[in-house]
Amino acid sequence: MKLLIVDDEELTRRGLISALDWKSLGIDEIIQANDGVNGLSMALLHKPDIILCDVRMPRMDGITMLERIESHLPDVCAVFMSGYSDKEYLKAAIQLKAVNYIEKPIEPNEIKNAILHCVERCQKMKLQKTANAAHSNLAARQLAYQLTMPYPSCKESIDALCVHFQEHYGTDKFKSVTTFIIKSELPLQDAADYEKIHQKLCLYLRPMHLHAVYTERRLYHTVYHIYGSSEPSKSTLTVIAEKLHSLFGAYGPHYIAIGESVCGITNVFHSYESAVLLLQNCFFFEPDAILTDSVKKEYAPLDHDRLKTAAERYENSLLQSDETAVITALTELYDSCAHATDFLPNQIKAVYYDLFSSLYRARRSQKLLPDVPPENLLDLMDTCFSFFNLHSMLVDKTEAFISDRKASLPENTTIYMIRDYINRNYAKSDLSVKDISEYVHLSASYTCTFFKNETGATLSQYITEFRMEKAKLLLFDPRFKISDVSAAVGYNDGNYFGKSFRKYTGLSPSEYREKVLKE
Repeated sequence: MKLLIVDDEELTRRGLISALDWKSLGIDEIIQANDGVNGLSMALLHKPDIILCDVRMPRMDGITMLERIESHLPDVCAVFMSGYSDKEYLKAAIQLKAVNYIEKPIEPNEIKNAILHCVERCQKMKLQKTANAAHSNLAARQLAYQLTMPYPSCKESIDALCVHFQEHYGTDKFKSVTTFIIKSELPLQDAADYEKIHQKLCLYLRPMHLHAVYTERRLYHTVYHIYGSSEPSKSTLTVIAEKLHSLFGAYGPHYIAIGESVCGITNVFHSYESAVLLLQNCFFFEPDAILTDSVKKEYAPLDHDRLKTAAERYENSLLQSDETAVITALTELYDSCAHATDFLPNQIKAVYYDLFSSLYRARRSQKLLPDVPPENLLDLMDTCFSFFNLHSMLVDKTEAFISDRKASLPENTTIYMIRDYINRNYAKSDLSVKDISEYVHLSASYTCTFFKNETGATLSQYITEFRMEKAKLLLFDPRFKISDVSAAVGYNDGNYFGKSFRKYTGLSPSEYREKVLKE
């Protein structure tokens, strides 16, 4: 705790400092001032917890100084010292809630007891303030959550919470409310991060005479109700959104939707609902976009015929190995779907599922191992935060197909059948050489020898490496537990999977995930 000693006699100040073991009393820092004017300025600068001051001083007496300090530091504890038994000063000290009034000459034990009393009082006040702040934060978040539902259905609970706000903030500040929703690709890992962001936002809003309450919805959504006594301008809403963008930017890609500004707390659901409607189209905008109703109106509806023609051209070009036509079709697909605000994400995902399926068939026709089996396509597409991620994935896999097709040498049909069988069955924990050999109509021993001669790797080694590469891809998605990844690549024993993975990569599965998610 900080102690400010204010006395015009330097000898008195030095004597006080040397007379006691201040650390043992809980005092970490001592500041000095030689009169009331300097005492006031030092108090405002250093914000002490306790003030030990003389009553009669030049330029400004101790009573006047404390009166002015209390308007800025209402929780400060004061101990007055005076060489005069002046009842008027004593009355003034009592009115200022001074902890003690000590007459000079000063007894060290008397000062010690007064300071201990102050320290105890300060600690109690801090605990009470912490408890009050926690209660206020809880009430604020409860109110923010209730405001995401129609007012008539939650009227009683909203009105009860508003009583709390009337006491602490004043409900007149809810004359204008605008809802902001942040949709993140990944949830914030630490609940304390939400509170840090909220505190920074509140400090930013304060000069604008605006306030905020927030809540979390559906794990990936954070809802802010920004409120004030007058409606903010569009430019003000934009700078608030940009501030939110900077605060959430450290946690990964996200979207910000700005709802309509409404009048009164009973209409907040309308603002929230309008922001939700904007977020339905966020998939078609680049990550980190700020969505408003005016932004949505800038783009034309999706051209269904153009999309259908581009999809057909893509599939036909793959079958014909026409690289130029494939690239042209990809460009048309992008231009057709980007900012398609009249479509739902699942409708476009259905189109792209067919496109990925076409790519899968093209790889098989060229005897190239499929990099994504059809049964895993939907899970892979679900990891795409936006249409731009989805389209980029199709472009990457198309380019990989073109590259693999150019680089591929004619592969022995039996080797292709073995690789293809492993690709379709690697998730089975009981996958065996016997199963593979029966599939290619060869004996188990000959299958192993033939595979080693043709590829340079043993069959068991190839299966292990294939599973490990699949596990690496799955570890990119934090939604999958390590045990889920282990089971998905054919390992019933999680410990054995961990040992095999470390042997293959040099890292444990959790270490590998932490590394790739940081990159």
